[in-house]
Amino acid sequence: MLSKSKPARHFASAALLCAGLAGAWWFGGAQAAEPATVVPAPAIDAPADTDAQTVVLAGGCFWGVQAVFQHTKGVTQVLSGYAGGTKETAQYNVVSSGRTGHAEAVQIKFDPRQISYGRILQIYFSVAHDPTQLNRQGPDEGPQYRSAVFYADAAQQQVAQAYIAQLDKAGTFKHPVVTQLTPLAGFYPAEAYHQDYATRHPENPYIVYNDLPKVENLKRLFPDRYREQPVLVTASNRS
Repeated sequence: MLSKSKPARHFASAALLCAGLAGAWWFGGAQAAEPATVVPAPAIDAPADTDAQTVVLAGGCFWGVQAVFQHTKGVTQVLSGYAGGTKETAQYNVVSSGRTGHAEAVQIKFDPRQISYGRILQIYFSVAHDPTQLNRQGPDEGPQYRSAVFYADAAQQQVAQAYIAQLDKAGTFKHPVVTQLTPLAGFYPAEAYHQDYATRHPENPYIVYNDLPKVENLKRLFPDRYREQPVLVTASNRS
């Protein structure tokens, strides 16, 4: 199993951190990244709006979540960063302690004329992460890898809350959804080396093992939403 921040059990003596290094190696009993789950569209969605919208989502390592939404049509920018804690502790080496209140998160800006908030949540719950894993995601453990929707207003809260209830009632997953709904108090962009990481380091074993399959699942399950060329942070900053 490849972990981006934990020591490899039974094999390696030290972890290789997410900060530009390959994930830790564990060659015993390798398994695929979390499988995608086919989920229904939300019965309740946010009203259409012509203005650009923003949503902040957490679902494990931000590398993979960022990559999924960078390949999603209608999304104009995706930033990796931190949410849930203070500005002073929004630093990778501090957040990695699991004691700051932060989660690794992504800030998604999107055009609601092309994609709705509910559709983004559908992709989030389906291919971006496993919303039934508590304080972890795949090989990464700790509250900084929790599943969370940081809602910006009452409308986002209502749609997300209703959608989670819908998924649980339908028995979409084998286990209950543990995604937290938290008011957004602040989002703090991560260090530059974390941005566009999956695109810049497609050969990184952690990316190959955990994140590229998520992008492939997006292409397979949401072909109408998939775009081949990702919208990168560097490109969106120039536009």
